[in-house]
Amino acid sequence: MKKKFKKLMCMMLTLIVVASVFTGCSQSSDVSGKDGKIELELFSNKSESKTTLENFIKEFEKENPNIHIVVNVPPEAGTVLRTRLTKNDIPDILSIGGTATYGELARAGVLLDLTDTEMVKKVQPAYIKMIGKLVGNNDGKVYGIPYATNANGILYNKDMFKELGLDVPKTWDELIATAEKIKAAGKVPFYLTLKDAWTAMIPWNALAANIPSDDFIEKRNSNQTTFKATHKEVAEKMLTLLKYGHDDNFGVGYSDGNTAFAQGKSVMYLQGNWAIPEIKRANPNINVGIFPFPSTNNVERNRLISGVDVLFAVSANTKHKEAALKFIEFMTRKENAEKYIKEQKALSALKGVYQKDEVMEGVLDCFKTGRITSFPDHYYPPGMQVPNLVQEFLVKKDVNAFLEKLDEEWDKVKQH
Repeated sequence: MKKKFKKLMCMMLTLIVVASVFTGCSQSSDVSGKDGKIELELFSNKSESKTTLENFIKEFEKENPNIHIVVNVPPEAGTVLRTRLTKNDIPDILSIGGTATYGELARAGVLLDLTDTEMVKKVQPAYIKMIGKLVGNNDGKVYGIPYATNANGILYNKDMFKELGLDVPKTWDELIATAEKIKAAGKVPFYLTLKDAWTAMIPWNALAANIPSDDFIEKRNSNQTTFKATHKEVAEKMLTLLKYGHDDNFGVGYSDGNTAFAQGKSVMYLQGNWAIPEIKRANPNINVGIFPFPSTNNVERNRLISGVDVLFAVSANTKHKEAALKFIEFMTRKENAEKYIKEQKALSALKGVYQKDEVMEGVLDCFKTGRITSFPDHYYPPGMQVPNLVQEFLVKKDVNAFLEKLDEEWDKVKQH
């Protein structure tokens, strides 16, 4: 009897141990979805990279057949993300820009702390610092992996420049003189796409980064200065650019503008490198280049605007942390990072990964010499809706009223 009791106890203990092992596994590993696979949502705010991401996902899923990733690229992605934040419904993986939205999400505590991951060590420290300023913390925590960077400048048709005998302008006066020559030749200097308000921020960011002093944001935050006191030249130059657009500056949006520029309907295009893949898809034979926006007549002052165009982050509450981190590790492999920037005509935030496409040669010197500064609007208070204010200003053309409105909105948002 005693022997049978011992045997029974031994079996029970074995069952308890086995059960605890399985229980432990279910708590520490990812939960399976349909067909026994882990399903992840990758949320992106960048429609231009959707196809590229989907192709990478196919390769990733070959290596990881138990993981399925669905790419979600909604229109008005920033608004969608903020709405989901209020419902505590954050996607498993986020592929978003290094903007105020990222800082907002990090401060809300909904992003996974990635500080101690090996992936952070792959990133150039300058970009880690750049996104750290967006969060506004001083604890050195990292909640996103900067991946691709961008160049906000002026795209131009090299063949049309050659045909018209034009040189790349390096100062504001040279830019306007170039636009005058193009106009005199019966062609459109800039194909403006102001139906989409955000496209007004391309020249705005270049002008606002290089004309006011570099400490504008800090001084505005401490009420030591105002837009009205510092941004008059910025606003006036925005109005000047309107003179060199086409007949329907406010009736055409971004996608149609890409196609129009690709078809040779303008000689220059106020956009960044992120537009080049769509332009090349519309016309694979276009000979396109990019140069820094010459905001002033001081060449040294005309820095290139560059920021973190894509960073990867993970929801702090996802049930699939291991799988999500595995995908980001996959994307940060050197060969994949090189492939990404090649397809997207982008620049990399990762150490030792460089853009070799001649399309980007017009801005490479800025990166080599450090003649770079970040996007001013990334540091404006979220909720100001600056693109809409700039768009409205370009319609009404009242400089003083516009600058006063910016100050009013800044103060209003900061008070809440």
